[in-house]
Amino acid sequence: MYDFAYHRPKSLAEAVATLKGKAEGRPMSGGMTLIPTLKQRLAKPSDVVDLGGIKELAGIKLEGSTVVIGAMTKHGEVAASADVKKTIPALADLAGMIGDPAVRNRGTIGGSVANSDPAADYPAAVVALDATITTNTGKHKADGFFKGLFETALKDGELITSVSFPKPEKAAYMKFRNPASRYAMVGVFVAKTAGGVRVAVTGAGPAVFRVKAMEEALAKSFTSAAIKDIKIPSADLNADIHGSAEYRAHLVGVMARRAVDAANK
Repeated sequence: MYDFAYHRPKSLAEAVATLKGKAEGRPMSGGMTLIPTLKQRLAKPSDVVDLGGIKELAGIKLEGSTVVIGAMTKHGEVAASADVKKTIPALADLAGMIGDPAVRNRGTIGGSVANSDPAADYPAAVVALDATITTNTGKHKADGFFKGLFETALKDGELITSVSFPKPEKAAYMKFRNPASRYAMVGVFVAKTAGGVRVAVTGAGPAVFRVKAMEEALAKSFTSAAIKDIKIPSADLNADIHGSAEYRAHLVGVMARRAVDAANK
């Protein structure tokens, strides 16, 4: 990797101040994407600001019927949380499916959401549960936050501090995993919320997206049979050595039906 200056601030304010004015500075949460990228010399930051020492960014708390998860909270902590399991069990299930134990005990929810990896799991939960992303400068709603491949609505110097998930009436997440990486070739999070039914898909396209046709059908009848004939266009979906766009389109329907069945149990 290339040389860079390493910083480990103790507070959010210190982290923001450290990044300010450094055009090539990069924040690092769990490092699950950044460190391999640095090792392969695919990135050349002037400064890396490690957020791991900022205690105020970690932790899980309940605010009424909303689960608020600090940005530096690790996947394993979300999966094991009694509050998450009780309030939104589908979210705990999702966290438990991420990578392997090493990844779950290092990777963070804030890093996953900010990175907007096309095969990441958390973006599906954020969109399906209509979560709110809080940063050091304000708040973002789920719809409109994920802009595209590794692109979000975050501005320079804006750091995620927490993600707030409202409790749904019903929810479930199902994914078809790449057998080697365990990334989602296709993952579908289905949620019946106070504001209606939301269906979010990860892994299939450049970024997480909603399937309005399924949402409308499930709003009338929240059963897997209601969406069995809905076809997903493959034109804009991902294709690689692991699966064609057409195969991923098929998997969206399969995973969506499984998610609805799981949510109804």
